[in-house]
Amino acid sequence: MHYRTLGGTGIKVSPYALGTLMFATSISDQSHDDSIRVIHKALDAGINLVDTADGYGDSEEIVGKALKGRRDSVVLATKFTRPMGEDPNRQGASRRWITTAVEDSLRRLQTDHIDIYQLHRLDPSTDIEETLSALSDLIRGGKVRAIGSSTTPASDIVDAQWVAERRGLERFRTEQPPYSILNRGIEREILPLAQRFGIGTLVWGPLGQGMLTGRVRRGQPTDVRRAEFLKAMSDERRLDAVERLIPLAEEAGLPMTHLAMAFAIAHPGVSSALLGPRTMAHLDDLLAGLDVTLSDELLDRIDAIVAPGTDVGTLDQAYVPPAIERLSLRRRPLEERAAA
Repeated sequence: MHYRTLGGTGIKVSPYALGTLMFATSISDQSHDDSIRVIHKALDAGINLVDTADGYGDSEEIVGKALKGRRDSVVLATKFTRPMGEDPNRQGASRRWITTAVEDSLRRLQTDHIDIYQLHRLDPSTDIEETLSALSDLIRGGKVRAIGSSTTPASDIVDAQWVAERRGLERFRTEQPPYSILNRGIEREILPLAQRFGIGTLVWGPLGQGMLTGRVRRGQPTDVRRAEFLKAMSDERRLDAVERLIPLAEEAGLPMTHLAMAFAIAHPGVSSALLGPRTMAHLDDLLAGLDVTLSDELLDRIDAIVAPGTDVGTLDQAYVPPAIERLSLRRRPLEERAAA
């Protein structure tokens, strides 16, 4: 395994990291012990970065059990902001919630520190200075080693960097954006910005949330478990791209999963790509592609199918800024429009 430096942190991470969302018992039908065996196999293969979140059901508890006796050799990342109950204050990025959320995660993970503590999604109701101030205190207190963000627009990344510099606060050292052959939008601004500011990137969704496994084809039935989800994901443009990528992978003698994962780590702005296996079989398939490197010719042919910096269709978990999501921010009041 050849390790990379995570932005300007000095932390060495494997090009492939282990995402643990799929181990949550609300998603997976396997036991904690089965998931722990998958985690151990990933670590034995040289993967040293494990990513989870407080909003991933019981994923943090499973990771905590799996890392007993192995914690010091693992770069442990988790996230916060997702709702953790009905109480409106048990979510978001306020100092009040951050100081509680980190203690809850530390307890579930059975550790005294988190290597990378990430803002899962922006909280428009909280000033970024308040968030960075609270996170800076966690670093100074030794509970967190570095902080990061996830699925954040370029303008907000820059804003957070400026606020940190002006106020003498710790700055976001990592960003976790979506990235795959089908979703290349971050190549326009996010990845160049990360390189400029020395921000490490942990990209998620490199398999296009199942679209790039080779199992999703036009006119073919798919796993009932994912049928409705994939139906929503599989618009004609995405399926067209997949149908053109499959023969390309076959010609190169590669499974689609290996083509997709190798593509994700080929960009110089990508530090690590998250694997999201649910079972040992899924992990075995992905581990078999650890040493795959795509040639320039193959990357050129991928570019011809999905142009650099473009997205094919819409990612279902894409960040929607308040200016678009909130009706009141994109429409003047009716009486004001009528008076114009």
